[in-house]
Amino acid sequence: MRKIILTGIAAFGFAVPGYAQVSSDQMELAYNSARNQLGVLKYCQNAGHIDAAAVETQTKMIALIPVPSDKTKGDAAEQEGENGKISAMGVNQDLATVTKAQNISEKQFCEAIANAVKQAGAQLPK
Repeated sequence: MRKIILTGIAAFGFAVPGYAQVSSDQMELAYNSARNQLGVLKYCQNAGHIDAAAVETQTKMIALIPVPSDKTKGDAAEQEGENGKISAMGVNQDLATVTKAQNISEKQFCEAIANAVKQAGAQLPK
């Protein structure tokens, strides 16, 4: 699952500039996934595993995605993330389940996600 999420982050970071070539359904999926990831990062920050930098970067990346006409799915996805639920590419799991399956701590998982977001954010135009 971690590989899926990190791959999604990296792909998202490089795919955003070409969003005009993607369907509105794909953009909505990207928006909702990015909002869930923002929620997961907030969960990690609230748990004391990461600082605010990744949350700020994720927020900036979300601003690059056209907002769907109905944001309720994005709002729900972010709230799920804040509750420790990961929703990425059609897969929904609790953060605790993911970390246990990978035999890593929640802190390690959060740090890996935060670092990947920061790296993707470094690719954004200034």
